[in-house]
Amino acid sequence: MNAQAILTMYSHEMSRFFRTLAQSLVSPVLSTSLYFVVFGAAIGSRIDQVEGVSYGAFIVPGLIMLSVMTQSISNASFGIYFPKFIGTIYEHLSAPVNFLEIVLGYVGAAATKSFIIGLIILVTAFFFVDLSIAHPVAMLLFLVLTCVSFSLLGFIIGIWANNFEQLQLIPLLVITPLVFLGGSFYSITMLPPIWRAVSMFNPVVYLISGFRWSFFGQSDVSVGWSLLAIALFTGICIGIVGWMFRTGYRLRD
Repeated sequence: MNAQAILTMYSHEMSRFFRTLAQSLVSPVLSTSLYFVVFGAAIGSRIDQVEGVSYGAFIVPGLIMLSVMTQSISNASFGIYFPKFIGTIYEHLSAPVNFLEIVLGYVGAAATKSFIIGLIILVTAFFFVDLSIAHPVAMLLFLVLTCVSFSLLGFIIGIWANNFEQLQLIPLLVITPLVFLGGSFYSITMLPPIWRAVSMFNPVVYLISGFRWSFFGQSDVSVGWSLLAIALFTGICIGIVGWMFRTGYRLRD
């Protein structure tokens, strides 16, 4: 394992993050704060409690997941796409590093960025709602696993994309709708039976449900299923990344 190579790629990506704090950090935090104001204060004051939790507090895990998932994908996809765009990816491929070290460098940096954003949004939430965390260790575990898994997905998108427009295609048309329909702002138990059954095919439901359990000790699906879903998703992403590097898919064209 070439630790120096991993650290170099990781440090380079993190330095870009700190150079563009307004875009990388301030923007997602402000956007999420608007959600707290609109949904938590304006609308939440007119909605009864959801499963014994105030609506403002109930949406906090969903909003954190929404930001973490989108930021993980965005950071990881741009991080690997830009070397493809300017041609420096060939230096990575010809250097004495394997694909695992490249993935650890880029995905590790993207996951770290989204993890920082998630924690800052969590701290921001305390200024808007009365919030408590029933299982803080489980909360951090779900947050880390989500950051890593969706950074892997973003890494895949970055390799697959041929232009900047394609970088936004899957996050806008697939991920964002799945998050909004995955129980970010409501409990799926509030849905009619047929739509509740349909929602169970949405993988994001399991992630948000498990993360919400870590806050309030209750969830729409069991925590075991949530952990299994995120482990399966992470394993699939790792397998796809390995296949891309092994075959040179859109890396050696």
